[in-house]
Amino acid sequence: MNKKLLKIMGLLLVPSIASAQEINQADTVWVLTSTALVLFMTLPGLSLFYAGLVRSKNVLSVMMQCFAITCLVSLLWLAGVYSFAFADGGEWQSVIGGASKLFAAGIDTQVLNGTIPEVVFFMFQMTFAIITPALIVGAFAERMKFSAMLWFSALWLIVIYMPICHWIWGNGWLAQLGVKDFAGGIVIHVNAGVAALVSAIVLGNRRGFPTLAMPPHNMTMVVTGAGMLWFGWFGFNGGSALKADGSAGMAIAVTHIAAAAGSLTWMIIEWKRFGKPSVLGIVTGMVAGLGTITPASGYVGPMGGLAIGVIAGVVCFYATQYVKRVLKIDDSLDVFPVHGVGGMIGSTLTGVFAAEQFGGLGLNGVSISHQVGVQILAVVVTVLWSAVFSYLILKLIDKLIGLRVTADEEMEGLDLVLHEETGYHKL
Repeated sequence: MNKKLLKIMGLLLVPSIASAQEINQADTVWVLTSTALVLFMTLPGLSLFYAGLVRSKNVLSVMMQCFAITCLVSLLWLAGVYSFAFADGGEWQSVIGGASKLFAAGIDTQVLNGTIPEVVFFMFQMTFAIITPALIVGAFAERMKFSAMLWFSALWLIVIYMPICHWIWGNGWLAQLGVKDFAGGIVIHVNAGVAALVSAIVLGNRRGFPTLAMPPHNMTMVVTGAGMLWFGWFGFNGGSALKADGSAGMAIAVTHIAAAAGSLTWMIIEWKRFGKPSVLGIVTGMVAGLGTITPASGYVGPMGGLAIGVIAGVVCFYATQYVKRVLKIDDSLDVFPVHGVGGMIGSTLTGVFAAEQFGGLGLNGVSISHQVGVQILAVVVTVLWSAVFSYLILKLIDKLIGLRVTADEEMEGLDLVLHEETGYHKL
């Protein structure tokens, strides 16, 4: 009798055990949607935003770079970058992942990552890997060879993005220390921002910078791209919850608040300083707010989002002025002062505004000073790793095939020189 009872109880328990391992359809749908939103940020969002900011003779070259990076990174992600970022690294886990998932080995529709299919996680993380080197394009726009850009993007993804991604998101040593980077303030924005600054320095300024005016050729395109970025960022930050729940909702809420606060703060400073608010200023402030809230988005409350957005608008505005007017570095589309500086600020402030006394979700029992220290350590490590290896990769490529087009080619424009096409045809 007792044996029969045990068998019946066992049969009754089987469905509950199985259900715990089933796909959560709501979570899966949300992450699938977020994957599309994040890809939408690069194509067409970032492409239009960057293309409008450059001169008309280089509009297609920037779009081509974003498109090509999307394709290149996707295949590298499949070949091995995903595996070494997220697979089990065994005894090397703290440093790098393993090779067990090269070419998506073992990833099928039944394998789960938490409550979603691993293939969905694979795709979601791929879109993050795509946009990160695409951000760097803004630093060397209008002067880098297309072939050099391809080599740089590929090597940068493998040598720099892959290990930093693993350290923070793949349960590497920084994750084990307790660093908080919800959606990529360090992995993406600090990382890409520093690489952008190094790229601008190594390539040198565009001909005529800073004395020759180089205004955006199409502000309508810029605003359109900016709106797409704002829209896509809901998937960028909200999707990083990997669940369709309140944490995703809060991430979206603080993302929106920070974007609005960054926009208006930048606009007000510019209005007071130069006499008129500009469209370029308000959309740049938006991007600053979005980039700065990214690491904190899953940990802070609405007031934390507001504070971070305002701080982003102030600091990123003055950082942009300093890089261009004082240092005279031609980071063409302000990647470092907006994304790099914003990522550093947001990552550090995550340790403050995530605390419960500031309306955050809590610091898991550690003090604010401890968490801030961990955040700063992760930022410093990322800055050093990205700066040193970006420099070495650029120098290697320059020696082998050359980084920059000739002076005459730059004057003619990269659309014709590199692609034999033009974005606009004169009537």
